Amino acid sequence: MRLTTLTALLLASGAALATDISVVGVFPNKAVLVVDGGGPKTYSVGATIAEGVKLVAADSDGATIEINGKRRTIAMGEHVNRSTSDGGRQSVTLQADGQGHYVVNGQINGGSVRMLLDTGATLIALPASEATRLGIDYKKGTPGYVNTANGVAPTYRVKLNTVKVGDVEINQVDAFVQEQGLPIILLGMSFLNRTEMRRDGAQMVLTKRF
Repeated sequence: MRLTTLTALLLASGAALATDISVVGVFPNKAVLVVDGGGPKTYSVGATIAEGVKLVAADSDGATIEINGKRRTIAMGEHVNRSTSDGGRQSVTLQADGQGHYVVNGQINGGSVRMLLDTGATLIALPASEATRLGIDYKKGTPGYVNTANGVAPTYRVKLNTVKVGDVEINQVDAFVQEQGLPIILLGMSFLNRTEMRRDGAQMVLTKRF
């Protein structure tokens, strides 16, 4: 069994009360969930968790919940509270780590990635190794240079088809690929500028603007 501190706030359509679901472990086709602060309980795929809420998949990546016919995937390894009310704007709530950093799991062009939120980065910045893994032919992008601790490193400006964090998905996002000196993908302002950012203590809420 793999453990996670992930908590997802899932809103059923038309319901006045939210169902709070924490994923504390997963097995093949089963998930251990804490529902509305109760004790941990093992649910099999297909089981009803609450009214209008069902577990539809569970694997090493986490649990997929169906809410009134709409699916939400709660990925393993994240620490987020997220909610998307039907008819409302997409939003995700990120939880800072012990050092105050927001490190999140997401997707770029459909591939799974881990990113560090960085409001000081003008664009999303990807290490060349990650761009290659994601199938991005970055050398067809616009070349440039950036200063690093080890000197000047070449970069290539590219356009990402999709960038997704939680339920927030942005299309056609500017980014650059850096060939040296970048250990993790930086989630920069080319994505963040298209959201409303609201910080509350250790939490950061991103709501899609356009």
